[in-house]
Amino acid sequence: MAEPAKNGAETAADETVSDEEALSAAPSRRRPGLAAVVAGVLVAALVVAGVVLLVDRNSANERDARRNAFVQTARQTMLNLTTIKPDTAKDDVDRILAGASGTFKSEFDGRQDPFVSVVKEAGVTTEGSIVEAGLESESDDGNSATVLVAARANVTMPDQAQGGPRDFRMRVTVTDDGGTMTASKVEFVP
Repeated sequence: MAEPAKNGAETAADETVSDEEALSAAPSRRRPGLAAVVAGVLVAALVVAGVVLLVDRNSANERDARRNAFVQTARQTMLNLTTIKPDTAKDDVDRILAGASGTFKSEFDGRQDPFVSVVKEAGVTTEGSIVEAGLESESDDGNSATVLVAARANVTMPDQAQGGPRDFRMRVTVTDDGGTMTASKVEFVP
């Protein structure tokens, strides 16, 4: 069957509807494009944020590892200083000097033999332990740090007159010299 003929008003209304449908369809075709751009920007922002967080985490891990190395070096230095036995005095002093540099090392230069002699003659044994240690400060260039160390030395003397525990609070400056960490300064903290 043939469609009835449309008058001019109906044809104009149909064209208007067709134009409105076309206009309403056009923005909906643009919206997926806009949504894709927004989604792309969001994905890019998330990727950038992820990279920044990953780099920051790696940087923090490296910083923490370096600070831990400073603290461990200071702990070992104090352990070496507070553990000396008459029969191993020479080795004990050599171990102290192996981890020393700067001012700390110069304080021992030329004094190792007299120190070893005194320890052997007195027969004094000290057995050290670390109570606590923590980073006090780090240099701006990251090549040195100051570490506070609380140590205890259990002193044993042949006559037992003055033996017993001795507590020490020390400030140890640790220096990184080309990847080798050494104690460059050791001082008492009142």
